[in-house]
Amino acid sequence: MPAAPSDDTDRIDTFIDAVLLSDGWSEHTADSYRRDLLQWAAWLAGHGGDSLAADAEDLRDFMAELAAAYEATQGLAEDEKRQLAPLARGKNAASRARLLSALRRYYRYWLEEEAIALDPSAELDGPKLVRPLPKTLAEAEVEALLAAPDDSPLGLRDRAMLELMYATGLRVSELVALPLAAVGLNEGGIRIERGKGGKTRIVPMGEPAQLAFRRYLVEARPVLLKGRAHPVAFLNPRGEPLTRQGFWYIVKQYALRAGIAAERLSPHVLRHAFATHLVNHGADLRVVQLLLGHADITTTQIYTHVAKARLAQLHAEHHPRGN
Repeated sequence: MPAAPSDDTDRIDTFIDAVLLSDGWSEHTADSYRRDLLQWAAWLAGHGGDSLAADAEDLRDFMAELAAAYEATQGLAEDEKRQLAPLARGKNAASRARLLSALRRYYRYWLEEEAIALDPSAELDGPKLVRPLPKTLAEAEVEALLAAPDDSPLGLRDRAMLELMYATGLRVSELVALPLAAVGLNEGGIRIERGKGGKTRIVPMGEPAQLAFRRYLVEARPVLLKGRAHPVAFLNPRGEPLTRQGFWYIVKQYALRAGIAAERLSPHVLRHAFATHLVNHGADLRVVQLLLGHADITTTQIYTHVAKARLAQLHAEHHPRGN
């Protein structure tokens, strides 16, 4: 499989640079889209084409090959899959949906720039996705998780992070990059200046989270800073901001202490628990949407399905005719 031609690589970089700010993408989204588009350009090069001369039939063939390649690798061991070239591994339905989203935005951009007369992606249907319910925790499990940290400086930091994430529903990326100045203890809220999509929102924080954060500020953060200053709220032992991977490791360790199986966790587990428990206790879905920073209410509606699934499970377990 040839590499993406230099002309297509330049077009993709131009597109990414132009749209990154206008659409409010994160660096992670931009990198994912760039990889997807480079794979598309490489496939086209292998078929004697380039991206601005592609048509809908090219796109259908590409998507069909990715689906077929993915199905063909399902019987392979993970190490065998890793030995294959990326396109030979194919993509699952969720990854193909992301790819199609990248392609549609790419061609819309070049249509607006008048580099093409027709958008070849306009006629394509996306792969059918069955959206899984997000993993969440019962309220008692969250309480056990929040109680797991000790009173050491790192334990106080970790309790404050866990309390804050459960109290506010912050994304992991928002939590680890949270500026100290964004936490208003007197006001009882947090200002997220640039969440996903470049939107600003203010999220209230309850008293337990405020108390845990205040104690971290007084007793633990000065120890981690070692006389220095840093604008980010949560720091590692070197006095630097935590990474997303670092926070994930922390959550895993406390889950083990709290007796929660590791496979039931995800980086977003406390965010999902925040939203699910709000809905379970009768919160209006529009309010939950604002607190989570979702641009579309349909994204938030998944939590009504979580609540219904939990009710169905309880009914099946406890009603004499539930099964």
